Amino acid sequence: MSKPLWPRLKAWARDLKRDVVALWIAARDLRTPLFAKLLAASVAAYALSPIDLIPDFIPVLGYLDDLLIVPLGIFLAIRLVPPALMAEFRVAAEARSGRPVSRVAAVVVVALWLVGLAAVALWAWPAKTS
Repeated sequence: MSKPLWPRLKAWARDLKRDVVALWIAARDLRTPLFAKLLAASVAAYALSPIDLIPDFIPVLGYLDDLLIVPLGIFLAIRLVPPALMAEFRVAAEARSGRPVSRVAAVVVVALWLVGLAAVALWAWPAKTS
């Protein structure tokens, strides 16, 4: 008989958290292939960022990125990192107890939000015609 659902979900979430940190480590390692490094950095920065693409207060859609987009990005990034390296990065991630802080990623996400808001404001603001 299989384990109950709740303990399996907790283990999956714990593994997901470890894999995000492992991807953060992979993105900084010179041995990681370039495309895998770029995707790993993007996924880790987004997953560790306190700012979401779709804010959580928006019903249903707010949690869509947390439940689908982030795990799919993690899965894809893990598939691109060579298995031996990923195993090494997972061990290193287990050794780190804290969550990495990426101020650069936070600045990039905030800048993207500001650019998006400015674009919406320019689009919504009526142009003066003389």
